[in-house]
Amino acid sequence: MSKTKNLVLTALFAAMACAATMVIRIPTPGTGGYIHPGDAIVILSGIFLSPGCAFLAAGIGSCMADLLGGYFIYVPITFAIKGVIALLSNLAYRRLAGKLNKPHPAVAVCGLIDVALVAGGYFLCEIPLYGAGAAFASVPSNLVQGIGGLVISTVLFTVLHAIPDVRRMLVR
Repeated sequence: MSKTKNLVLTALFAAMACAATMVIRIPTPGTGGYIHPGDAIVILSGIFLSPGCAFLAAGIGSCMADLLGGYFIYVPITFAIKGVIALLSNLAYRRLAGKLNKPHPAVAVCGLIDVALVAGGYFLCEIPLYGAGAAFASVPSNLVQGIGGLVISTVLFTVLHAIPDVRRMLVR
């Protein structure tokens, strides 16, 4: 893939991650946060882009949503967590899709990575910010967000995988 095409796709996934995070926001009681479908795009960036591009697209797109949404303290945290999710999703998808000869279980594993890192990553980062009790209170909503990302990315992947031109883009 050309450098220009890589750059354009990385920017496109970053923009989609930001938009998907900001467009649909379901507030979570007691935490001040919200649940959103942006994690699905984070997972898909890991599947469709190279490892470095996936990290940047997911990290930049997701933290831009925090920046634009007024969640300033979360910008570096989100950049790191979402970037690592996309990177690990890339590595897991590349390894599992080839071994299983079926991409859908590999996508589900990427979703499980998202669930674990969203809940665990934000929990660990919120302990010094708010204390263990408040950090623990955010875990259920982060689990719901991660599960939503798993479900939505699996559905979107199924639709996208049916398109021959998109299927050819898959990282191998």
